[in-house]
Amino acid sequence: MSATGTIAGNKVKNIRHLSLAELQEYFLSIGEKKFRTKQVWEWLWKKGAASFADMTDLSIELRQKLGENFSLPSMAVDATQYSADGTIKSRFRTHEGHLCEGVLIPSNSRFTACVSSQIGCSLSCKFCATGYIDRKRNLDFDEIYDQVVMINRECEERNGKKLSNIVFMGMGEPLLNYSNVLKAVERITAVDGLGMSPNRVTVSTAGVAKAIRKLGDDGVKFKLALSLHAPNDEKRSKIMPINESNNLASLIDAMNYFYKQTGGEITLEYILFKDFNDSQKDAEELLKIYRQVPSHMVNLIEYNPIDAASFEKPSPERVDEFMGFLSRNKVNVHLRRSRGKDIDAACGQLANKNLVLS
Repeated sequence: MSATGTIAGNKVKNIRHLSLAELQEYFLSIGEKKFRTKQVWEWLWKKGAASFADMTDLSIELRQKLGENFSLPSMAVDATQYSADGTIKSRFRTHEGHLCEGVLIPSNSRFTACVSSQIGCSLSCKFCATGYIDRKRNLDFDEIYDQVVMINRECEERNGKKLSNIVFMGMGEPLLNYSNVLKAVERITAVDGLGMSPNRVTVSTAGVAKAIRKLGDDGVKFKLALSLHAPNDEKRSKIMPINESNNLASLIDAMNYFYKQTGGEITLEYILFKDFNDSQKDAEELLKIYRQVPSHMVNLIEYNPIDAASFEKPSPERVDEFMGFLSRNKVNVHLRRSRGKDIDAACGQLANKNLVLS
């Protein structure tokens, strides 16, 4: 989506793509007081206004003038689905009709929003439902922000609490939408935005080495997660085509650079597939990678079946053996139990299916 929209045949700028200084300049140019800037900025970035009509402390005349001079395209909830375990999946619709999905994941100690960064995905990971959908376009930073606002609203209505964590683990590859993801995080964490701590934000990547190094150069404050899923290049290339151009050696080097520049927390994510990456030898190779990276933790993830792939999850005994080996070798390893499997909201299952609403 471009920064412009169309009203009565005229191109107008998306008001959320203005800086604070540009917004102030506009108000001064039409003879309005400076305080109008703060009023509207709060509506845009703290109160999550979806239209100029929502800005109820502005005069009708000023709201009409804003509508004539700017657009305010926003995401809307298209459908919602509720899991038996409390997970909530929302399908969002962009102003021009594209769809993406986000998930609210509740647990005893936290409420996590999983958000999307692209419409579809170009990486074609063999185990991921989104990987079988063509990438339509990147999401703009304000559209990513909208997902957080709407999931937070759902969280407050259902649980009486605000979101505690944000993970960029939904549809798309965040680091192939670099500038919009960083701008979205800035708005989510800014004091004059949603005010969340960057330590509560995790960006997950399939492994774009150049972009990981750029995160280091840009001194980001959020956490990084690498979707590893295989302990050597041969296996990883079979399930993640991106490994052909971003092999493990380049990723290990990039993650070390990221940590040196930021000191940021790094998690290695590893989905276990039956008879593919769950053997003792695989665990030994994973251990070698772990020891080369300043990784905070290895997240083992239950595989969630999708229609397009024939992978299976290992037996609980096999998982225990894999985990046990890592633990005995002083790896901080955690098994992430899948949530929302009954509504295709678990890791790797987001695919914009027709939602069966409850």
